[in-house]
Amino acid sequence: MRNSLWGLFLLAVSQAVWPSVNIEHWQTAQGSRVFFVHTDGLPIADIVIDFDAGSARDGKRAGLAALTSNVLDTGAGQWNADRIAERFESVGAQFGTSISNDTASATLRTLTEKPLFDKAIETLHVILTKPTFNEADFQREKKRTLAGLKLREESPGDLADIAFSKALYGEHPYAHPESGLIETVAPLKAADLRAFYRQYYVAANAVVVLVGNLSREQAEATVAALLKDLPAGQKAAPLPDVAMPAKATSQYTAYPSTQTHVLVGLPGIDRKDPDFFSLFVGNHILGGSGLVSKLFDEIREKRGLAYSAYSAFKPMLKKGPFVLGLQTRNDQTGEALKVLNQTLADFIAKGPTEAELTAAKKNITGGFPMRFDTNKKLANYVAMIGFYDLPLDYLDTFTQKVNAVTVASIVDAFKRHVDLNLLQTVTVGGDAQAKSGQ
Repeated sequence: MRNSLWGLFLLAVSQAVWPSVNIEHWQTAQGSRVFFVHTDGLPIADIVIDFDAGSARDGKRAGLAALTSNVLDTGAGQWNADRIAERFESVGAQFGTSISNDTASATLRTLTEKPLFDKAIETLHVILTKPTFNEADFQREKKRTLAGLKLREESPGDLADIAFSKALYGEHPYAHPESGLIETVAPLKAADLRAFYRQYYVAANAVVVLVGNLSREQAEATVAALLKDLPAGQKAAPLPDVAMPAKATSQYTAYPSTQTHVLVGLPGIDRKDPDFFSLFVGNHILGGSGLVSKLFDEIREKRGLAYSAYSAFKPMLKKGPFVLGLQTRNDQTGEALKVLNQTLADFIAKGPTEAELTAAKKNITGGFPMRFDTNKKLANYVAMIGFYDLPLDYLDTFTQKVNAVTVASIVDAFKRHVDLNLLQTVTVGGDAQAKSGQ
């Protein structure tokens, strides 16, 4: 019965579109920043709590943030993992944790009918404030993590990602994979997770987002109930700035595969960079729009060198990666790489045509409302706005800012942010044929 209700609610919510989003914002006495959007009609609330506790906070123990997040709901207060799962299931709530370079997130989707809502909020409160990091749970999760890291060594795509991040970021906290490395995860102890939790899972380091059929008073009471007993603590120290690579490099790793994974790029922009919209729209034309992008056309359609090719800016608290990628047959690696680099160089020199820009704007703005047409999607967008301290009218002005982008602004932004002399190239796969093609 509960699942049927959820199905009806999800169907209804998926059909809703918000023409304008009113984000209310306040800060608690303990320093948590809160962002709230009231939505009418459906008795559902989506809650996101982001801590500045992503993998960039690992220090020398890569994987610590991810393991802490993974173990968080395996035991809390007097409840073990099964009891926690039963509590959420009994009220039809959905709970999850996740990790990124910048954030450790806890998410909750719950009905707002009071007895059900109160039980879900109480359960989340205990998870956030009284995780036990039980030794047996920790060892089980560490074993599972290490098994995953071992399997990763059999994936040339994953190996390319690891080498690419290291090439871009050197010793910066963004250099290592979020899940860590075997040599850094293996020595971790439950006490390390407890210490990490005590430092970063504090009120001053939290951003709380609520989207749903709640009043402002209910939202304030919910935040108070969730965060009570959580120490105020200190906001995490600013991350160091990203140093740009000193020169272009190429790194080849042999791997017994028929396909070679190719990644090219450099550190791009942070979330608040004023060139974001020019780079976002420009990249949509270059390699962000899939089957109609310039990279796909040159590499796949005209030459048949790969099934796909793409590019992306991934802005973060500090400069996230700008990456171009493809997979190709080993003996075609050199040609594919040349076409990729030439397409990028031509785009930086000339930019898109007016027709390409017009089509891109229509494509981006036409589909934009669908990106936050459910409570859950909207909550994730608002969490991004809150965590990265973006303007509260970000969603309302998005279309206007996309439409303000010009060919000249794209060319100018790409020339200043994508220095061809600093590109880092990583290839993984095949044998000497791939290397000789570079």
